[in-house]
Parts: sequence; C-alpha cells; structure tokens
Amino acid sequence: MTQAEREQENEKDKDKEREKDKEKEQRGVKRPIVPPAIPEPLQEQIQTNFIVVINPGSQTLRIGRATDTLPISVPHVISRRHKQPGQSRYEDPWLLREGLNRPESNEQRQNGLKMVDQAIWSKKMSSGARRTPVSAEQARVYNRQIRPAILDPNSRLKWTHTAHQPEYLVGEEALNVNPTDSYSIHWPICRGQLNVHSRPGGSLTAILEDLETIWSHAIQKLLEIPLKDLKYYRCILLIPDIYNRQHVKEVVNMVLLKMGFSAIVVHQESVCATFGSGLSSACVVDVGDQKTSLCCVEDGVSHRNSRLCLAYGGSDVTRFFFWLMQRAGFPYRECQLTSRLDCMLLQQLKETFCHLDQVWACQRVLDICGLQDHEFRTRFPECPVFLYQLRLGDEKLQAPMALFYPAAFGIVGQKMTTLQHRSHGDPEDPHDEHYLLSTQSKQDQSSKATERKNLSKPSGFEGESSSSQGGDQVERGNHGQEVELGHAPGECLVGGADPEDTPSVLLSRKSAVSQFEGKALGLDKAILHSIDCCASDETKRKMYSSILVVGGGLLFHGAQEFLQQRLLNKMPPSFRRLVENVEVITRPKDMDPQVTAWKGGAVLACLDTTQELWIHQREWQRFGARMLRERAAFVW
Repeated sequence: MTQAEREQENEKDKDKEREKDKEKEQRGVKRPIVPPAIPEPLQEQIQTNFIVVINPGSQTLRIGRATDTLPISVPHVISRRHKQPGQSRYEDPWLLREGLNRPESNEQRQNGLKMVDQAIWSKKMSSGARRTPVSAEQARVYNRQIRPAILDPNSRLKWTHTAHQPEYLVGEEALNVNPTDSYSIHWPICRGQLNVHSRPGGSLTAILEDLETIWSHAIQKLLEIPLKDLKYYRCILLIPDIYNRQHVKEVVNMVLLKMGFSAIVVHQESVCATFGSGLSSACVVDVGDQKTSLCCVEDGVSHRNSRLCLAYGGSDVTRFFFWLMQRAGFPYRECQLTSRLDCMLLQQLKETFCHLDQVWACQRVLDICGLQDHEFRTRFPECPVFLYQLRLGDEKLQAPMALFYPAAFGIVGQKMTTLQHRSHGDPEDPHDEHYLLSTQSKQDQSSKATERKNLSKPSGFEGESSSSQGGDQVERGNHGQEVELGHAPGECLVGGADPEDTPSVLLSRKSAVSQFEGKALGLDKAILHSIDCCASDETKRKMYSSILVVGGGLLFHGAQEFLQQRLLNKMPPSFRRLVENVEVITRPKDMDPQVTAWKGGAVLACLDTTQELWIHQREWQRFGARMLRERAAFVW
C-alpha cells in the first residue's frame, strides 16, 4: 500500500469517528470534556507554589513556599496579654535551664574547664612552641577598671507598642515587649520537643494553641496567604529525628483540622538535610540552639539505631561564655541571664568573638594567642548607647570547646542523651508493630532471637588513647555496651529484647540504657557512636567520608578543621585503613547551614515519590494516627 493510500484510509477512519460522535450527541450522550494539556514545567510550578514547608526550631521558625529560594525566619516565641488584671507575669527561660544550681554544678563546670584547658595547651603553634596559658586574673584586673562611654544619649529604640492591647504578639515584637507590660512570654518548643511543663502556659493544649497562633501569623502576615485559602494548600512538616509520637500526632491534627491544610507530609530533619545538601548518604550532625541531634542517613533512609539527641546546643555555649567573661571581670555588670535583651546581647557577643581556629592551627602562619582588646555596644530601648572595652584571652576558645567537653556546662541531674525507643502503642492504631510481632509465627520469632544472640559484641572505640582520663574510659565502656544493645538492624535499644528474656535481664538492659542516657557525650564521641551503630562496615565507611554539619550552633570560624581533626584522632584504627578521607561538610553548596533542612523539605515537595506520602484531611479524620504508620517515609 502506497503512502497516499494510507493517508486516504486514515481520513476515512477519522470521518467514521466523527459520524459516531454526531450520533451520540443526537442520542443525548455527551462526550467527556478533556482538560487542556498543561506543559509539565508549568504544572510542577503550580503544584509546588501551593506547598508550605514548615521547619519549627527551639528558637527559630523557618517557613516558606516550596518555590521560595530561602525561608522566612521568625523567632519562635509568642507574647500573650494577661486575661485578668493583676495576673502574675511569667516568662519561659531562654538561657537558663534546670540542673545549673545544684551543689555539684560549679565543681563539674570547673572540672570541664580543666579538660578544655588541657586540650588547648597540649597543641603547638605553627612556630613549634606550645601555647602559653592565659590566666583570667590578667584580664580581670583590666576589665574591672573599665567604665562605659556614652556614644548617644538616646538609643532611638522603642519597646513594642502595646497601647491598643493586642491579644498576642509574635516574633521580634514579642521579644521587645516592655517587661512592665501585662504580657507573658512563651517559647512553645524546647530542646526540639513541645515545651510542656507544670508552670503557666505549659499545658499541651496551651502549647498547641501557641504554635497555631505563631504559624498562622507567619502564613498570613509574612507569606501573605489568607487563612481561609489554606484548604488549597499542602504542608510539609519537618520533625526531629527522635520524636514524641503523641506530640507529632497532635501537631498533625492541628495542621490539618484546625489550620485547615488539605494535606501534609511529615518527614525527619536529618533526611531533609541530605536532600537540601544534595548528598545521598551522610552522618547528619544538627547542632541547634538547645539540642544536638545525630543520625546516619543512607539513600533517603534514617538508620534508627544511629539516632542520638544530646540535650545541649548553642544556648549552652552562650551561657558558658558569659560565665567565662564574668570570671574575667565582664565590664557590663548589670547583665542578667533572666533578661531576654541581655540574652540577645550575649548571643551576639558569642557569635562575634568565639572561634575554633587556634587549637589545631599547627600549620597556620598567624597564631593569635594571649590577651586581646575588644569593644562592644549596648543598645536597649529608652536607654543611652554605651560603649564598653573588653579584654579577653582564651575565653573565646574555651566556650565553643565545651561542645566537646559538655561537663563544662555544669548541668547536673538531667537526662543529657536521648535514644530512639520503641512505641508503647496507640489505641488509635491497633495494628502497630506490637500487633505484627505478636502475630508472627513461632518459627520467625525463634529465628530472629537466634540472630540477635549470635551478634558479636563491639569492643568500643579502639581509637581512644590509653592516656585518656578516667571519665573518658567510663564513657567508652558505656559506649560499647550501648552499641551492643542497639546494634541489631531494625531494633531499638530497649525494644530489641528477646521475648523470652527474664525480668532480671530486661531490668539490667534498661539500667544500662538509663546509665548511658545520663552521660553527656562530647560532640566528637557522639558522632563516633552514631556511625558505629550502623550495621555494615561499608555503611560506616560512607558515613566517615560524609559528615554533614547543619544548624546554627557550630557556626564558629575554624569549626570544620577542628572537628575533622578530632574525629581523625579518635576514629577506630581499623577504619583508618578503609576510609580514604574523613570529610566534614559545614556549608554544602555554600548554603547557610541553618536553612539546609528547610531547603531539603522544599526539594521533597518536587519529588515524584512524594505523591505517595501525602496524608489528606479526610483520611486523617477517618483513620487518625494509622495514616502516619502507613504513609510516613520512616518507620513510625
């Protein structure tokens, strides 16, 4: 058949189809209306423009559309007007925390400082000479003679205007409320979890109401999205690696049913950080303001056993720096940790002066040591602007090093390390992992029990030097024991027990976990522990070669080289032969590490596989928490 004949046949077929369509219309059968084709790029742009990514932190809320280049950052704080006249004023603490005023606190702080000083003085400068210790007494003599100079009699800063008595204030406005006004200050998230406590405004209901108010305010005022239009929007919510299931369930309920989003995806911050940095696998170290979380991520999956949360962060460094400056005769003598304006000043001083550039600077041309003169200004509402002179020595170096020697924080009697524990069950989700385990065949249960018993016991950190102090040896012993408890893939530390274990065995196992959680691991040891909990040597090798540091708590000059050298010195010798290079990444793609996780949430919105993760409002109303187990990209 020639080409012309084929074309004639095609025309005849088309004519027959047109005649059939006319007959259907005459019989009253309407043809389906086909929507106009939308080009693929435009379709994706419309989809992601209606997705809001929310990354709630202890100090800062980062929120924005998935199409935005950067999120909007808002202080995660709210100020509420007193409902009754004469009501006592309450303010959640910022830099203060429990465990600081124990009788042993100061002794522990002094011991931690001694370990920091020993680490500093043991390193040589580029000239080959050892650093000369600088006594705080030398700086104190000078600083006590300093009197502030008045730069301007009027700071031109005003307290937040509250004459119209707004019901609440959010963000910067809340921070600048006059302490004499009838407002209470609340931080709804503390150390990565909902800030539930027994004091005013600390109930779960009040915390959820604060979150809803802050987020709604940011969406309406900063993203310029009317709240009535949220039914057309979807939300990607970032949660900590170690999360409270009840709290996550309540927040999802708030986002879908109270705020009115049409759908939500819940994902972990560590996995989103790898998405934002463009890495397929990494040991993610998130140093925040009040907590430090660690987790090994491989191909978008968070290894459950490697999750670790340390109850200290940037605010603890700020408080320790203030203590060091007080030892050196800090000239701004009115400074108080109970004042939020003073806390903001101290945070600024830490970010300006502190660094980690000199400890490992053996090959640097310039080694700055000894006393140095600095200056800073205090600018507060309705007060003059004062200029202070300040002389500091090793304090600028000692403060950030406390992240590696957390005993220096002086926190006593608090749980300093948190591990991922298995769920105790949820009445809304009867077919959870407990149900699946109980309905397994006896053969499967016995084979898994045999597998766990045959696992070899790790020997702890081979890379620790024998000259370490006694405290390090105790931590190393607990460390090895902890790895044994949680080393089986897919099992958590307490939940990994055999069904046939006796009560005494379970009690000793739980006791070992509680002892480990009471220890304050240094940042470098915590990284080694997290990597050591990975199942295979190949995975461990990947993690050593890609350590991703995100968050704002380690933004010190020289932090990358400092951490890299610490890990090289302490990693097990067996891995030094396997790992070509220990790489610490602090600014992936030259991006601000504080927004890396949020950026990963925006990337998640564009992935095709995300379509399977959405939990819609109607599904949540019908099935509740079961949808998290079915749709979450991690083991719920």
